[in-house]
Amino acid sequence: MQLQCKGDCAMSGNRYVLDTNAIVALLQGDVQLVQLLQNASWIGISVISQIEFLVFSGLSEADRELFQQFLQRVEVVGLIASDGALIEKIIKIRQQYRLKLPDAVIAAMTIQNSANLVTADQAFVKITALNVITW
Repeated sequence: MQLQCKGDCAMSGNRYVLDTNAIVALLQGDVQLVQLLQNASWIGISVISQIEFLVFSGLSEADRELFQQFLQRVEVVGLIASDGALIEKIIKIRQQYRLKLPDAVIAAMTIQNSANLVTADQAFVKITALNVITW
């Protein structure tokens, strides 16, 4: 599978937000994702993805330890009620594109952080303001 970028991914440089499916693939050693992220200037994940990962059924203790090590190397972007601009972005994306609320949160956080979203979820591709890298 080839990495593909929709939008002006050069504009966002080497800044990436990883969707939950990208985190799973990366922790499983996906070579394309490792190469993509090698020269990243910033890697973030949404607190939503952190929660989604940790509620997967069948996670072993080794999986949890690996994820904790991963969290030391990325920034977890939180959702704060006082961040009115982010809240407005989430609402607009949810209404305009009819995404699930967690996906709207991840998309808005990616846009707000001037980053590319790395995901296998094609639902994000329709968001015009979002730079999406799929594999």
